[in-house]
Amino acid sequence: MDKAPSVAAPFAFNILLATDSYKVTHFKQYPPDTCKIYSYFECRKGKDDKFKEVVFFGLQYILKKYLSGSVVTEEKIQQAKQIYELHFKQSVFHEEGWRYIITKHNGHLPVRIKAIPEGSIIPRGNVLFTVENTDPKCFWLTNYIETILVQVWYPITVATISREFKKILALYLHKTSGSLDGLELKFHDFGYRGVSSQESAALGGAAHLVNFQSTNTVAGLLMAQQFYSCQMAGFSIPAAEHSTIISWGRSREKDAFEYMLKQFPSSPISIVCDSYDIYNACRNIWGDDLKDYVEQRNEDSMVIRILEEVFGSTLNRQGYKLLPSFIRVFQGDAINLLSMEKILKALKNEHWSTENIVFGCGGALLQKLNRDTLNCSFKCSYVELSGKGLDVYKQPVTDPIKGSKRGQLTLRRNPDGIIETIQEGKGNPEEDLLVTVFENGNILQEYTLAEVRSNAKLQMLTC
Repeated sequence: MDKAPSVAAPFAFNILLATDSYKVTHFKQYPPDTCKIYSYFECRKGKDDKFKEVVFFGLQYILKKYLSGSVVTEEKIQQAKQIYELHFKQSVFHEEGWRYIITKHNGHLPVRIKAIPEGSIIPRGNVLFTVENTDPKCFWLTNYIETILVQVWYPITVATISREFKKILALYLHKTSGSLDGLELKFHDFGYRGVSSQESAALGGAAHLVNFQSTNTVAGLLMAQQFYSCQMAGFSIPAAEHSTIISWGRSREKDAFEYMLKQFPSSPISIVCDSYDIYNACRNIWGDDLKDYVEQRNEDSMVIRILEEVFGSTLNRQGYKLLPSFIRVFQGDAINLLSMEKILKALKNEHWSTENIVFGCGGALLQKLNRDTLNCSFKCSYVELSGKGLDVYKQPVTDPIKGSKRGQLTLRRNPDGIIETIQEGKGNPEEDLLVTVFENGNILQEYTLAEVRSNAKLQMLTC
């Protein structure tokens, strides 16, 4: 039996291997006189779109972590050559082209990427960033790096969904309290354990922090610190989980609650009350046995599901009921956009202020989504053959929604204030909202999380 050929030991991240493998053969498929490939990324628009606008976020992370600097080396070429020869069972790897990038560009990728500022709110169907080669001999590189660039769909989608939660909360908070005080702390990220990887947690967690400052996903905090210059992007409080409560045994649930109150006597805390009988916990344990402890705590403290009949309520300036300041409800089970709005609507109909409640979410925020949630797409729209430009496009008769844009693109705000994409190279460069963020291996424009948050802030409410 023949011995399997050995595979080189793994190196650091290899951009040559970070692509759909069929793309390795594309340098042999473009017209022989091709000298430029120009492509763009968008969240395509459809007539039944649930989300009408998107939050652009996460490209900076991809550029800084994977594409900047001298990312092509001889060792990486040899690793990629060996793997692709085994994979295709023939020699199809563009060894000469990659080695040219080393000798001519010192391993830097000769591409230019223009993008809207991170945090921008853009209507579906508009260009979000463009990619083009800056060296005619590297025309094949533009779409080679499509695979890794398109992964920006994930932070864009999480940031967009997180902002939709924020819209709902802002609407009901403003209606029932007359202000938006505390809005950024009203939606908590519990999604760390539910995502597919550490990197997903980092990207998704940071994307949520574009809109809120409440999280348990430490990976998102670290990403915001390292790649978006934010020392501390989100906050949390001491919180129980079922293991810390049930470890006392069912007969000692009150002791578990009391012990936590004593362990954290002044800071806000969150205690799960549904390990056994939530109604008994609220009415008898919190509302009787531990009532004095609760009432004596700092006014910012927080417990779960305390009933009005136990602690009473007052009316705020909008005429909605408000629990005492030392009690708030934290709802973190089965929360999604529909259930949150249903809960807030029911509370409002019962004359309760949104000030009383804080939400937490895991899977519906970071995991129950995919690239088709916002119909993210990367397409070639312009080529140059022997220096002559040609607008190109896709127009499938079976699915008109998948038709693509044509030519070189600009993004502008028209005289009516509407953001729109100008195609076929007809846009005015001075009006273009796309900014060159990456060129020839160098990051040219960076955004802090503070700037991203400012771009993504809610502009107005429909009350």
